[in-house]
Amino acid sequence: MIHVVAIITAKPGNRDAILEAFRANMPAVHAEAGCIEYGPAVDADGVGGFQTKFGADTFLVIEKWESLDHLKAHAGSAHMAAYGAKTKDLIASRVIHVLSPAA
Repeated sequence: MIHVVAIITAKPGNRDAILEAFRANMPAVHAEAGCIEYGPAVDADGVGGFQTKFGADTFLVIEKWESLDHLKAHAGSAHMAAYGAKTKDLIASRVIHVLSPAA
């Protein structure tokens, strides 16, 4: 299994617009072979002082894929290219961590 944590930071005030496009693309991603989990997450409220927040312009994408080949197919898919083209001018930064379960 492959885990992905993507940290997406929007240009100020654009997070909701990116999330709208992201959610519209989710059914196509969920239908992909090998997709186990794929969804957005934002800072939880009311956690207290031990939390380090990402901030109002940032969201994470939490993903699980059956294999690296499935992830690579996802990254090269037409619907991801369309999503990227639609949101590229709204994004300030994107950092993608691809992880394997620790043994």
